[in-house]
Amino acid sequence: MEPSRDIDRLIEIMARLRDPETGCPWDVEQTFATIAPYTIEEAYEVADAIERDDMIDLVDELGDLLLQVVFHARMAEEAGTFDFGAVVEAITRKMIRRHPHVFGDDTVRSKKLAKGMWEKIKAGEKAERVAAHKAAGTADGSDETPSLLDDVPRALPALMRALKLQKRAANVGFDWDTAPPILAKIREETEELAEVMDEADPDRIREEYGDLLFAMVNLGRHLDLEPEAALTEANAKFARRFKRIEEELSARGSSVEAADLAEMDAIWNAVKKAENPA
Repeated sequence: MEPSRDIDRLIEIMARLRDPETGCPWDVEQTFATIAPYTIEEAYEVADAIERDDMIDLVDELGDLLLQVVFHARMAEEAGTFDFGAVVEAITRKMIRRHPHVFGDDTVRSKKLAKGMWEKIKAGEKAERVAAHKAAGTADGSDETPSLLDDVPRALPALMRALKLQKRAANVGFDWDTAPPILAKIREETEELAEVMDEADPDRIREEYGDLLFAMVNLGRHLDLEPEAALTEANAKFARRFKRIEEELSARGSSVEAADLAEMDAIWNAVKKAENPA
């Protein structure tokens, strides 16, 4: 079998890999649950290639992510629920419906997307999903008291979900008008964390630490900062500076294992000052 630019070839490859008789044993034994972590991992690897501005890697990583979609669709087809074509149809329908100012008639396309229209479109989509669940006899959470926050995915990374929850609440006015009051809230949360640390109660400490993180996400939102991106940059900065500590200690004939905290901290401060001389 030869490689191809045709999506049908990838679908065919996945079908062969999943064949119970002649396929790959590892691929055959996978389920939606076992593949889900790989799907998340591949999405992060796409983001990493973009962060590094590596277009060669990005081609490969996007292919890996596409494979995940094909994999899930193949398992669903085997179960008789849907196939890859249904996935394509669902997303094309959604994009057309969510952009009436692009795909609508001449009258609609001459206008910008009206205020509140996006929310109405998504509400209509949610109603369709509820109806589809009822028709299929599957649970969708609709028997519970509905909430504006229901469709914020629970599987999102916590920082991303916090941001989405806050944005959703802000849409109905549950929000601070400016950033300064959030700084006061952060100070309050910091004091509460300090209090429970003195009590040495692990559950309370985790709760107050979570509240502090949530408030930090809120501050970032008001400063037009993406918490995930800001923390990614902080991670990179830490890794870069720690590597400089390792290099400096190596030049001295030492190592991070042999050095004490005071020596490493002194190097850290020197590296920090060199990066920010002002």
